[in-house]
Amino acid sequence: MRIATLLIFTALTSACTPSSSVGSGQTSPTSSPAGSAAPNPLVTAPLPIPTSVLPASAGSGVPLDAPVTDEPANDANSFVPLARGANTPLDQALAEGDAAYRKGEFVGAQKAYEKAAGLGPKDPAPIVGLVRTRLSVQKLPVDIAAAPKHPALEAAVVDLEKAVRLDGKFVPARLELGRTFLVLGRMDEALAVLRKATDVGPDIAELHSAFGVALLASGNIEPAARELQIAAGMDANSAVRFQNMGTALFAAGKPAEAAQAFERAAAIAPKDARIQNQLGGALLLVGEVDRALGHLQSAVGRDPKRATYRSNLGYAWDQKGDIDRAIVIYREALALDERLVSAWINLGTSYAKQRKFREAHEAYDKALALDPTDPRVKAVNLELEAFERSAGQSDKPTP
Repeated sequence: MRIATLLIFTALTSACTPSSSVGSGQTSPTSSPAGSAAPNPLVTAPLPIPTSVLPASAGSGVPLDAPVTDEPANDANSFVPLARGANTPLDQALAEGDAAYRKGEFVGAQKAYEKAAGLGPKDPAPIVGLVRTRLSVQKLPVDIAAAPKHPALEAAVVDLEKAVRLDGKFVPARLELGRTFLVLGRMDEALAVLRKATDVGPDIAELHSAFGVALLASGNIEPAARELQIAAGMDANSAVRFQNMGTALFAAGKPAEAAQAFERAAAIAPKDARIQNQLGGALLLVGEVDRALGHLQSAVGRDPKRATYRSNLGYAWDQKGDIDRAIVIYREALALDERLVSAWINLGTSYAKQRKFREAHEAYDKALALDPTDPRVKAVNLELEAFERSAGQSDKPTP
Protein backbone atom coordinates (compact mmCIF):
# COMPACT_ATOMS: atom_id res chain seq x y z
CA MET A 1 0.00 0.00 0.00
CA ARG A 2 1.13 3.54 -0.56
CA ILE A 3 -0.24 6.70 0.95
CA ALA A 4 -1.35 9.18 -1.66
CA THR A 5 1.44 11.73 -1.45
CA LEU A 6 -0.53 14.46 -3.17
CA LEU A 7 -2.19 17.06 -0.99
CA ILE A 8 -4.24 19.64 -2.77
CA PHE A 9 -4.31 22.92 -0.87
CA THR A 10 -8.02 23.75 -0.71
CA ALA A 11 -7.53 27.22 -2.05
CA LEU A 12 -6.23 25.80 -5.29
CA THR A 13 -9.22 23.65 -6.04
CA SER A 14 -12.05 25.81 -4.82
CA ALA A 15 -12.19 29.54 -4.23
CA CYS A 16 -11.93 30.02 -0.51
CA THR A 17 -10.41 33.30 0.61
CA PRO A 18 -12.69 36.03 1.98
CA SER A 19 -12.59 39.21 -0.06
CA SER A 20 -11.61 42.53 1.40
CA SER A 21 -14.29 44.53 -0.40
CA VAL A 22 -17.37 43.82 -2.46
CA GLY A 23 -16.01 45.89 -5.27
CA SER A 24 -12.76 43.99 -5.67
CA GLY A 25 -12.72 40.46 -4.31
CA GLN A 26 -14.62 37.26 -4.82
CA THR A 27 -13.52 34.30 -2.78
CA SER A 28 -10.59 33.72 -5.07
CA PRO A 29 -8.52 30.60 -5.64
CA THR A 30 -5.74 32.37 -3.82
CA SER A 31 -5.09 35.18 -1.36
CA SER A 32 -2.70 37.93 -2.38
CA PRO A 33 0.08 38.89 0.02
CA ALA A 34 1.51 42.34 -0.36
CA GLY A 35 3.88 42.71 -3.26
CA SER A 36 2.93 39.46 -4.97
CA ALA A 37 1.38 40.92 -8.11
CA ALA A 38 4.59 41.31 -10.09
CA PRO A 39 4.63 39.16 -13.23
CA ASN A 40 6.66 35.99 -13.10
CA PRO A 41 8.88 35.94 -16.20
CA LEU A 42 9.89 32.32 -15.61
CA VAL A 43 6.40 30.99 -16.26
CA THR A 44 5.84 30.16 -19.89
CA ALA A 45 2.92 31.33 -21.99
CA PRO A 46 -0.34 29.57 -21.13
CA LEU A 47 -2.43 27.34 -23.28
CA PRO A 48 -4.38 29.42 -25.82
CA ILE A 49 -7.71 30.89 -24.75
CA PRO A 50 -10.35 30.26 -27.40
CA THR A 51 -11.63 33.83 -27.23
CA SER A 52 -12.51 33.80 -30.91
CA VAL A 53 -15.26 31.32 -30.18
CA LEU A 54 -16.21 32.72 -26.78
CA PRO A 55 -18.14 35.96 -27.23
CA ALA A 56 -19.03 37.96 -24.14
CA SER A 57 -21.30 36.08 -21.72
CA ALA A 58 -20.67 32.77 -23.51
CA GLY A 59 -19.46 31.15 -20.34
CA SER A 60 -16.73 28.52 -20.41
CA GLY A 61 -17.66 27.18 -23.86
CA VAL A 62 -17.43 23.64 -22.46
CA PRO A 63 -20.71 21.69 -22.22
CA LEU A 64 -21.52 20.20 -18.85
CA ASP A 65 -21.74 16.76 -20.40
CA ALA A 66 -18.52 17.01 -22.42
CA PRO A 67 -16.29 13.93 -22.16
CA VAL A 68 -13.59 13.82 -19.51
CA THR A 69 -10.09 13.65 -21.01
CA ASP A 70 -8.17 14.16 -17.79
CA GLU A 71 -5.00 12.07 -17.49
CA PRO A 72 -3.72 12.37 -13.90
CA ALA A 73 0.03 12.39 -13.46
CA ASN A 74 1.58 8.99 -12.93
CA ASP A 75 3.07 8.52 -9.47
CA ALA A 76 4.92 5.35 -10.41
CA ASN A 77 8.09 6.52 -8.67
CA SER A 78 6.37 6.22 -5.31
CA PHE A 79 7.27 2.51 -5.25
CA VAL A 80 10.32 1.74 -3.10
CA PRO A 81 11.77 -1.72 -3.88
CA LEU A 82 12.40 -4.19 -1.11
CA ALA A 83 15.15 -6.12 -2.90
CA ARG A 84 18.61 -4.87 -2.01
CA GLY A 85 20.44 -5.87 -5.19
CA ALA A 86 22.24 -8.79 -3.60
CA ASN A 87 22.81 -12.06 -5.49
CA THR A 88 21.17 -14.31 -2.91
CA PRO A 89 18.08 -16.56 -3.08
CA LEU A 90 16.35 -14.31 -0.54
CA ASP A 91 17.01 -11.16 -2.52
CA GLN A 92 16.00 -12.82 -5.76
CA ALA A 93 12.66 -13.76 -4.20
CA LEU A 94 12.20 -10.16 -3.04
CA ALA A 95 13.01 -8.88 -6.53
CA GLU A 96 10.45 -11.29 -7.99
CA GLY A 97 7.86 -10.01 -5.52
CA ASP A 98 8.69 -6.39 -6.32
CA ALA A 99 8.32 -7.00 -10.05
CA ALA A 100 4.97 -8.73 -9.66
CA TYR A 101 3.69 -6.06 -7.27
CA ARG A 102 4.56 -3.23 -9.67
CA LYS A 103 2.59 -5.02 -12.39
CA GLY A 104 -0.42 -5.39 -10.11
CA GLU A 105 0.00 -9.16 -10.04
CA PHE A 106 -0.68 -9.46 -6.34
CA VAL A 107 -1.08 -13.24 -6.19
CA GLY A 108 2.37 -13.68 -7.67
CA ALA A 109 3.78 -10.99 -5.41
CA GLN A 110 2.38 -12.67 -2.33
CA LYS A 111 3.87 -16.04 -3.30
CA ALA A 112 7.28 -14.47 -3.92
CA TYR A 113 7.27 -12.55 -0.63
CA GLU A 114 6.14 -15.68 1.23
CA LYS A 115 9.08 -17.52 -0.31
CA ALA A 116 11.37 -14.71 0.83
CA ALA A 117 9.91 -14.92 4.33
CA GLY A 118 10.76 -18.61 4.45
CA LEU A 119 14.31 -17.90 3.36
CA GLY A 120 14.77 -15.01 5.78
CA PRO A 121 12.42 -15.28 8.78
CA LYS A 122 14.23 -12.45 10.56
CA ASP A 123 14.42 -10.14 7.56
CA PRO A 124 11.94 -7.22 7.65
CA ALA A 125 11.62 -6.93 3.87
CA PRO A 126 9.26 -9.90 3.31
CA ILE A 127 6.99 -8.59 6.09
CA VAL A 128 6.74 -5.22 4.36
CA GLY A 129 6.05 -6.88 1.02
CA LEU A 130 3.28 -9.04 2.44
CA VAL A 131 1.66 -6.05 4.14
CA ARG A 132 1.78 -4.00 0.92
CA THR A 133 0.26 -6.84 -1.05
CA ARG A 134 -2.45 -7.57 1.49
CA LEU A 135 -3.59 -3.96 1.68
CA SER A 136 -3.47 -3.51 -2.09
CA VAL A 137 -5.67 -6.56 -2.62
CA GLN A 138 -8.22 -5.08 -0.22
CA LYS A 139 -8.15 -1.75 -2.11
CA LEU A 140 -8.13 0.27 1.08
CA PRO A 141 -8.20 4.09 1.00
CA VAL A 142 -4.83 5.80 0.73
CA ASP A 143 -5.73 9.40 1.59
CA ILE A 144 -4.74 11.02 4.85
CA ALA A 145 -7.06 10.13 7.74
CA ALA A 146 -9.29 8.27 5.27
CA ALA A 147 -9.72 5.16 7.40
CA PRO A 148 -9.38 5.80 11.15
CA LYS A 149 -9.28 2.62 13.25
CA HIS A 150 -9.62 0.40 10.17
CA PRO A 151 -8.88 -3.15 11.43
CA ALA A 152 -6.79 -4.12 8.39
CA LEU A 153 -4.63 -1.04 8.81
CA GLU A 154 -4.32 -1.57 12.56
CA ALA A 155 -3.17 -5.13 11.85
CA ALA A 156 -0.67 -3.76 9.32
CA VAL A 157 0.76 -1.48 12.01
CA VAL A 158 1.46 -4.50 14.23
CA ASP A 159 3.31 -6.27 11.43
CA LEU A 160 5.24 -3.19 10.33
CA GLU A 161 6.31 -2.36 13.87
CA LYS A 162 7.69 -5.90 14.07
CA ALA A 163 9.62 -5.25 10.84
CA VAL A 164 11.08 -2.06 12.31
CA ARG A 165 12.15 -3.90 15.44
CA LEU A 166 13.93 -6.50 13.31
CA ASP A 167 16.00 -3.82 11.57
CA GLY A 168 15.58 -0.20 12.57
CA LYS A 169 17.66 0.95 9.61
CA PHE A 170 15.50 -0.73 6.96
CA VAL A 171 13.86 2.41 5.59
CA PRO A 172 11.00 0.79 3.59
CA ALA A 173 9.58 -0.62 6.84
CA ARG A 174 9.52 2.82 8.49
CA LEU A 175 8.18 4.40 5.30
CA GLU A 176 5.31 1.92 5.05
CA LEU A 177 4.55 2.28 8.74
CA GLY A 178 4.46 6.07 8.42
CA ARG A 179 2.14 5.86 5.41
CA THR A 180 -0.19 3.55 7.32
CA PHE A 181 -0.30 5.91 10.29
CA LEU A 182 -1.23 8.73 7.87
CA VAL A 183 -4.21 6.81 6.48
CA LEU A 184 -5.29 6.00 10.03
CA GLY A 185 -5.06 9.71 10.89
CA ARG A 186 -2.44 9.11 13.58
CA MET A 187 -0.42 12.14 12.60
CA ASP A 188 2.00 12.41 15.51
CA GLU A 189 3.06 8.79 15.11
CA ALA A 190 3.41 9.20 11.35
CA LEU A 191 5.64 12.24 11.79
CA ALA A 192 7.81 10.50 14.35
CA VAL A 193 8.29 7.40 12.21
CA LEU A 194 8.99 9.29 8.99
CA ARG A 195 11.33 11.77 10.69
CA LYS A 196 13.34 8.88 12.12
CA ALA A 197 13.44 7.25 8.68
CA THR A 198 15.02 10.37 7.17
CA ASP A 199 17.64 10.28 9.94
CA VAL A 200 18.67 6.64 9.69
CA GLY A 201 18.21 5.79 6.03
CA PRO A 202 19.58 6.74 2.65
CA ASP A 203 18.11 9.54 0.62
CA ILE A 204 14.94 8.24 -1.02
CA ALA A 205 12.69 10.67 -2.87
CA GLU A 206 9.49 8.94 -1.76
CA LEU A 207 10.58 9.10 1.87
CA HIS A 208 11.11 12.87 1.71
CA SER A 209 7.81 13.19 -0.15
CA ALA A 210 5.83 11.22 2.43
CA PHE A 211 7.49 13.13 5.29
CA GLY A 212 6.74 16.42 3.54
CA VAL A 213 3.10 15.50 3.07
CA ALA A 214 2.82 14.54 6.74
CA LEU A 215 4.37 17.85 7.76
CA LEU A 216 2.05 19.79 5.46
CA ALA A 217 -1.02 17.98 6.75
CA SER A 218 0.09 18.83 10.28
CA GLY A 219 0.47 22.52 9.51
CA ASN A 220 4.28 22.53 9.48
CA ILE A 221 4.40 24.35 6.17
CA GLU A 222 7.96 25.60 5.87
CA PRO A 223 9.57 22.26 6.83
CA ALA A 224 7.11 20.53 4.48
CA ALA A 225 8.19 22.75 1.62
CA ARG A 226 11.84 21.90 2.26
CA GLU A 227 11.18 18.15 2.28
CA LEU A 228 9.08 18.30 -0.87
CA GLN A 229 11.72 20.41 -2.62
CA ILE A 230 14.28 17.73 -1.74
CA ALA A 231 12.00 15.05 -3.19
CA ALA A 232 11.49 17.02 -6.40
CA GLY A 233 15.22 17.61 -6.74
CA MET A 234 15.88 13.89 -6.45
CA ASP A 235 13.12 12.90 -8.88
CA ALA A 236 13.13 15.58 -11.56
CA ASN A 237 10.93 13.62 -13.97
CA SER A 238 8.00 13.20 -11.60
CA ALA A 239 5.10 15.60 -12.08
CA VAL A 240 3.67 14.58 -8.72
CA ARG A 241 6.86 15.63 -6.91
CA PHE A 242 6.65 19.12 -8.39
CA GLN A 243 2.91 19.25 -7.81
CA ASN A 244 3.41 18.53 -4.11
CA MET A 245 6.25 21.02 -3.98
CA GLY A 246 4.04 23.69 -5.56
CA THR A 247 1.26 22.99 -3.07
CA ALA A 248 3.60 23.48 -0.13
CA LEU A 249 5.15 26.63 -1.58
CA PHE A 250 1.70 28.03 -2.19
CA ALA A 251 0.71 27.30 1.39
CA ALA A 252 3.95 28.96 2.53
CA GLY A 253 2.89 32.20 0.81
CA LYS A 254 5.34 31.88 -2.08
CA PRO A 255 3.03 32.02 -5.11
CA ALA A 256 5.67 32.85 -7.70
CA GLU A 257 7.79 29.87 -6.67
CA ALA A 258 4.66 27.73 -6.51
CA ALA A 259 3.77 28.75 -10.06
CA GLN A 260 7.20 27.66 -11.25
CA ALA A 261 6.79 24.28 -9.56
CA PHE A 262 3.33 23.77 -11.03
CA GLU A 263 4.64 24.82 -14.42
CA ARG A 264 7.30 22.12 -14.20
CA ALA A 265 4.63 19.60 -13.24
CA ALA A 266 2.44 20.72 -16.15
CA ALA A 267 5.35 20.34 -18.56
CA ILE A 268 5.77 16.72 -17.45
CA ALA A 269 2.04 15.92 -17.31
CA PRO A 270 0.26 18.44 -19.57
CA LYS A 271 -3.00 16.45 -19.62
CA ASP A 272 -3.52 16.48 -15.85
CA ALA A 273 -6.51 18.77 -15.19
CA ARG A 274 -5.69 19.25 -11.52
CA ILE A 275 -2.21 20.50 -12.27
CA GLN A 276 -3.62 22.92 -14.87
CA ASN A 277 -6.06 24.21 -12.26
CA GLN A 278 -3.33 24.59 -9.65
CA LEU A 279 -1.04 26.43 -12.04
CA GLY A 280 -3.89 28.73 -13.03
CA GLY A 281 -4.65 29.49 -9.38
CA ALA A 282 -1.03 30.32 -8.61
CA LEU A 283 -0.77 32.58 -11.65
CA LEU A 284 -3.88 34.46 -10.55
CA LEU A 285 -2.21 35.18 -7.24
CA VAL A 286 0.82 36.74 -8.90
CA GLY A 287 -1.42 38.86 -11.12
CA GLU A 288 -0.91 36.98 -14.38
CA VAL A 289 -4.58 36.75 -15.27
CA ASP A 290 -4.12 36.09 -19.00
CA ARG A 291 -1.75 33.20 -18.32
CA ALA A 292 -4.07 31.86 -15.64
CA LEU A 293 -7.06 31.87 -17.97
CA GLY A 294 -5.44 29.52 -20.43
CA HIS A 295 -4.59 26.92 -17.80
CA LEU A 296 -7.93 27.19 -16.01
CA GLN A 297 -9.72 26.84 -19.35
CA SER A 298 -7.64 23.71 -20.00
CA ALA A 299 -8.62 22.29 -16.61
CA VAL A 300 -12.31 22.77 -17.38
CA GLY A 301 -11.88 21.32 -20.86
CA ARG A 302 -10.19 18.19 -19.53
CA ASP A 303 -12.52 17.66 -16.58
CA PRO A 304 -15.81 19.35 -17.51
CA LYS A 305 -17.68 17.83 -14.57
CA ARG A 306 -15.49 19.39 -11.88
CA ALA A 307 -17.48 22.31 -10.47
CA THR A 308 -14.53 23.85 -8.62
CA TYR A 309 -12.56 24.20 -11.84
CA ARG A 310 -15.40 26.15 -13.44
CA SER A 311 -15.75 28.35 -10.37
CA ASN A 312 -12.04 29.20 -10.52
CA LEU A 313 -12.33 29.93 -14.25
CA GLY A 314 -15.25 32.23 -13.52
CA TYR A 315 -13.20 34.09 -10.95
CA ALA A 316 -10.40 34.55 -13.48
CA TRP A 317 -12.81 36.04 -16.03
CA ASP A 318 -14.13 38.36 -13.31
CA GLN A 319 -10.57 39.51 -12.65
CA LYS A 320 -10.17 40.02 -16.39
CA GLY A 321 -13.17 42.35 -16.25
CA ASP A 322 -15.76 40.17 -18.02
CA ILE A 323 -18.25 39.90 -15.17
CA ASP A 324 -21.11 38.74 -17.41
CA ARG A 325 -19.07 35.75 -18.54
CA ALA A 326 -17.98 35.06 -14.97
CA ILE A 327 -21.61 34.91 -13.84
CA VAL A 328 -22.48 32.42 -16.58
CA ILE A 329 -19.56 30.21 -15.59
CA TYR A 330 -20.50 30.34 -11.91
CA ARG A 331 -23.96 29.18 -12.94
CA GLU A 332 -22.34 26.33 -14.84
CA ALA A 333 -20.43 25.33 -11.71
CA LEU A 334 -23.60 25.41 -9.64
CA ALA A 335 -25.43 23.32 -12.20
CA LEU A 336 -22.81 20.66 -11.51
CA ASP A 337 -22.74 21.14 -7.76
CA GLU A 338 -25.42 23.34 -6.25
CA ARG A 339 -23.77 22.93 -2.83
CA LEU A 340 -20.52 24.62 -3.84
CA VAL A 341 -20.51 27.47 -1.34
CA SER A 342 -17.58 29.31 -2.94
CA ALA A 343 -19.43 29.52 -6.27
CA TRP A 344 -22.48 31.05 -4.59
CA ILE A 345 -20.25 33.61 -2.85
CA ASN A 346 -18.42 34.47 -6.07
CA LEU A 347 -21.72 34.73 -7.93
CA GLY A 348 -23.08 37.11 -5.31
CA THR A 349 -19.98 39.27 -5.42
CA SER A 350 -20.12 39.52 -9.21
CA TYR A 351 -23.74 40.63 -8.96
CA ALA A 352 -22.73 43.17 -6.31
CA LYS A 353 -20.15 44.61 -8.71
CA GLN A 354 -22.99 45.13 -11.17
CA ARG A 355 -25.07 46.73 -8.38
CA LYS A 356 -27.61 43.94 -8.69
CA PHE A 357 -28.01 43.85 -4.95
CA ARG A 358 -31.11 41.67 -4.80
CA GLU A 359 -29.40 38.91 -6.81
CA ALA A 360 -26.28 39.31 -4.68
CA HIS A 361 -28.23 38.83 -1.46
CA GLU A 362 -30.01 35.81 -2.89
CA ALA A 363 -26.69 34.18 -3.78
CA TYR A 364 -25.22 34.93 -0.36
CA ASP A 365 -28.35 33.59 1.33
CA LYS A 366 -27.88 30.35 -0.61
CA ALA A 367 -24.32 30.12 0.67
CA LEU A 368 -25.45 30.82 4.22
CA ALA A 369 -28.12 28.14 4.06
CA LEU A 370 -25.55 25.62 2.86
CA ASP A 371 -23.04 26.41 5.59
CA PRO A 372 -24.12 28.77 8.38
CA THR A 373 -20.71 28.40 10.05
CA ASP A 374 -18.66 29.57 7.04
CA PRO A 375 -17.03 32.88 8.08
CA ARG A 376 -16.76 33.95 4.45
CA VAL A 377 -20.52 34.28 4.12
CA LYS A 378 -20.83 36.63 7.08
CA ALA A 379 -17.92 38.70 5.80
CA VAL A 380 -19.31 39.19 2.29
CA ASN A 381 -22.79 39.97 3.64
CA LEU A 382 -21.36 42.71 5.83
CA GLU A 383 -19.37 44.05 2.90
CA LEU A 384 -22.44 44.05 0.69
CA GLU A 385 -24.51 45.94 3.25
CA ALA A 386 -21.73 48.51 3.63
CA PHE A 387 -21.48 48.82 -0.14
CA GLU A 388 -25.23 49.34 -0.41
CA ARG A 389 -25.15 52.06 2.23
CA SER A 390 -22.36 53.85 0.43
CA ALA A 391 -24.36 53.57 -2.80
CA GLY A 392 -27.48 54.85 -1.07
CA GLN A 393 -29.67 51.89 -1.99
CA SER A 394 -30.64 48.40 -0.95
CA ASP A 395 -32.35 45.64 -2.81
CA LYS A 396 -32.18 43.10 -0.03
CA PRO A 397 -35.29 40.95 -0.35
CA THR A 398 -37.73 41.18 2.51
CA PRO A 399 -38.70 37.96 4.30
